[in-house]
Amino acid sequence: MYALVDGNNFYVSCERVFRPSLNGRPVVVLSNNDGCAVARSNEAKALGIAMGAPWFQIRHFEETAGLVGLSANFVLYGDMSDRMMSLAAGLGPTQEIYSIDESFIDLQGVRGDLVKRGHAIRARILQWTGIPCGIGIGATKTLAKLANHIAKTAERKPGSYPADLAQVCNLAALPSSDLDDVLKATAVTEVWGVGRRIGAQLAEVGVCNVMDLVRMDPVVARRRWSVVLERTVRELQGMPCFQLDDAPAPKQQIACTRSFGRAITDLSPLQEAVSMFATRAAEKLREQGSLAGQLLVFAHSSPFRPGPRFARSTVIPLRRPTADTRQLVNAAIAGIRSIYLPGYQLSKAGVMLLDLQSDTMRQFELDLEDDVGMDKTQLMHAMDTINARYGKGTLQVGSIGMRDQPSDWAMKQERRTPRYTTRWDELALVRA
Repeated sequence: MYALVDGNNFYVSCERVFRPSLNGRPVVVLSNNDGCAVARSNEAKALGIAMGAPWFQIRHFEETAGLVGLSANFVLYGDMSDRMMSLAAGLGPTQEIYSIDESFIDLQGVRGDLVKRGHAIRARILQWTGIPCGIGIGATKTLAKLANHIAKTAERKPGSYPADLAQVCNLAALPSSDLDDVLKATAVTEVWGVGRRIGAQLAEVGVCNVMDLVRMDPVVARRRWSVVLERTVRELQGMPCFQLDDAPAPKQQIACTRSFGRAITDLSPLQEAVSMFATRAAEKLREQGSLAGQLLVFAHSSPFRPGPRFARSTVIPLRRPTADTRQLVNAAIAGIRSIYLPGYQLSKAGVMLLDLQSDTMRQFELDLEDDVGMDKTQLMHAMDTINARYGKGTLQVGSIGMRDQPSDWAMKQERRTPRYTTRWDELALVRA
């Protein structure tokens, strides 16, 4: 048995924890540079605002419907996610964090009423963090994901499903007749891994709801579509095909890319930007215990702005695989210098680390750097420890620029709320 714990409209819920005045109002959280909606409250969804809707197309709702648009506050969301996941882990012995707002829990060996236990964990998460969530329970991960959808829909749209399935839904505990009714009432596109394109193809052959897909022959699903759909069908039939991954495999590539708040034309701010991107990528590299053998750096202009187009990239081979921030930053700067041309308005740049390998593999040769004998592993560990304790960017390479000075390439976040849980100078104030 598996459970899926999923925060409701997670980004919006995080904002509402510290601004209760947003409850009941339509709210959207915007992407980098306040471009488009990446999270919506139920009230915003009721206005017909679609996921990914450009802000300039929906901002008229500010005047007509009281819509609130907020810049993404990823530092706050990440910290709130950590708190939520630590509480969700109490549901069972093993946890797989699937995304910032979702985690699978293995319920093997857990005794008693699983629905009652789910409600208790949900209430604890709500009381301790303020984040409402839905919990779905099923014999496979796909069924748990489907049960989570049913639990959240039954709460948001009373009457769509039986009221006792709201908030926490255990498909395995339903009588077979009730389960059939629930599956028939659920569109096939609500199944994990069945998108619009495959859903349209399934509808053409008469597979319109989940019950239709459950009755499909897995061999037919594989022959006409793919092995992935075959596994999905088998999971819906109660046969586990996707195991809990409590230790995700290391990434084969690590990238850090950003769109600029305004167009960049000079080399200096471009070097600052790629230095920051290489620094962030190096931190991720060390977190998963890997070394990089190559670094790719790119920059391009916007396809939506008038003027000449620019899109170039280059790959810098590293003399030996490394996770040293200084070496990766130097490679990124060398790369951006080699591709930079004046006269272009650049809108985005990025760094990607390639040819990754475990840091347990070492390449021994003569050290030709100036800092012979220095233990770079300990140096990077000290840097990560300081930044983890005092905040990212407390200790950084000089080519990024001064920490507290605004940069020309920084993202536009005109609507960002304070980072309440991670910055002393941004703590919420309570007035008596």
